[in-house]
Amino acid sequence: MVTLLVFTLAITAPGYHASCVLLAALLIGQIFEMLRFVSKTNTELVRFLAAARNADFSQRFQLSKQGSGFDELGETFTEILDKLQLARTGQEEQLRHIKAVVEHVPVPLISIKANGQLTLWNNSARRLFGAHAITRVNDLIRFDSDFPQILTSMIAGERRLLDVTIDDMEHRLSIVASEIATGGEREILLSMQDIQSELDSAQLQAWQDLVRVLTHEIMNSITPVASLAKTAVDLATDVKDKVQPGSSDNREVPAEEIVEEIDDVLSAVQTVARRSEGLMHFVSSYRKLTRLPEPKKSHIKVSTLFSQVQQLATRGWPEKGIELSTNTRPGELDLMLDVDMAEQMLINLLQNAEQALAGIKNPQVSLSAFLNARGHVVIEVSDNGPGVADDLDDKVFVPFFTTKKEGSGVGLALSRQIMIAHGGHVAMRTNNCGGATFSLTF
Repeated sequence: MVTLLVFTLAITAPGYHASCVLLAALLIGQIFEMLRFVSKTNTELVRFLAAARNADFSQRFQLSKQGSGFDELGETFTEILDKLQLARTGQEEQLRHIKAVVEHVPVPLISIKANGQLTLWNNSARRLFGAHAITRVNDLIRFDSDFPQILTSMIAGERRLLDVTIDDMEHRLSIVASEIATGGEREILLSMQDIQSELDSAQLQAWQDLVRVLTHEIMNSITPVASLAKTAVDLATDVKDKVQPGSSDNREVPAEEIVEEIDDVLSAVQTVARRSEGLMHFVSSYRKLTRLPEPKKSHIKVSTLFSQVQQLATRGWPEKGIELSTNTRPGELDLMLDVDMAEQMLINLLQNAEQALAGIKNPQVSLSAFLNARGHVVIEVSDNGPGVADDLDDKVFVPFFTTKKEGSGVGLALSRQIMIAHGGHVAMRTNNCGGATFSLTF
C-alpha cells in the first residue's frame, strides 16, 4: 500500500519518470510475492485438509522457513493430525477388541439383510456350515428346504428349535432372533446355539437315573422272592423223597396222591424260581447303562481295530454265507479311543447286522472308516437286510426298546452312551438299496 501511494505521487509529480519506472517494478514484485504467500498458505491448508480427509497421519508441517506465522500454523496442523490419529487408533483398537470377542463367542452368529444377504460373523458360524459357501439366505436350502423361510420369518425376541443335518452331522439348533439397524438399514441378527450334545447328555443322564432307580427297586423286591422260591423247591423236593413209595416215612395217605400234589407244588414253585432268576438276569443287563466307566483312551489304527473285531464277531459267518467287506480310507487312519468299549460297540452292531440278515439271499455286511467333510473319523456298519421301519428311526437308540423277541434293548443304547462318552454321536439311516447303516462319528 505504501509503494502504491508513493507510485501515485510520483506519477502526478513532474520529472519523476525514472522513479515511476522503479516504483512500478517494485510494485509488481510485491504483488507477485503477496500472491505467492497466499498460494503457500492455501497449499498447506489444502494439504492439511486432504490429510485429515484421507486419514493420512504421516503428513508433517514444518513451516518455520516459510515466513512469519507459518511455524505456529504448522505446529497446529501437526497437533490436530496427531489427535485425529490417536482417536482413530483408539477406535480401531476398540473395533478389534469387539471383533475378537465376537469371533470367540461359542454360539454361531449370523445376520440377514432385507435383500437376502447373509453374513457369518464368527468362527462358530463358519464351523457350523463347514466348507459350504454361504452368502445368501437361499444358500441354506441345501441343508433343509424350510431353513431359509424359517429364519427370515422370525421376529425380534422369538426363539425356535430346528433340526438340520450338515455334512451328515445332526444339529439341533436353538435359534434366537433380534433386530438391529445400521445406516438406516435393518437386518435380523440370529444366534444359533447347537444344543444336540447337551440334549444327548441330559437325556442319557435321565435314562441312567431312571434305570438306577428301577433296578434298585426291582432287585430289592425280587431278591427275597427268588430266595424263598429256591427254598420252597428244596423243601418240596425233600418231602417228595420222603413220601415216595417204599419210603420209611410213608403215611396213611396214599403215596401216589401225595406225590402228585407235591409235583404240582414243585412245578409251580419251579416256575416262580425260573421267572425270578430270569427277571434278575433281565434287570442285571440294564445295569450296564448306569455303570459305564470313563473311557481309557489310547491310539489304535482303525484297520487293527477292524481286524480284532472281525475275529471276535464273525467266526460263524462263513457257514451262514454272510460276506464281510472292510474298507479304511486312508489306510493309516487312527483313532484315540477306549479300545475295549469300541470293540464291544462294533460287536453289538455286527451282531445286529447278522440277525437282520436271517433269511436274506446273498447277505452282505460292510465295515468302513473314512474322514468326513469336517475331518472327523466316521465308522459305518452297513447291511443289505430289510432295514428299519421309518416310524422306528427315533426309537432304536432308546433304552429298553427292541423289536426282537429275545432282545433286551440295551445294545444300541449302550453304543450311544459309549459314543457320547467319546464326544461323538451315533446315527442310523436306511440305505437306498435296502438295509440299514449305523454311523459312528468321532
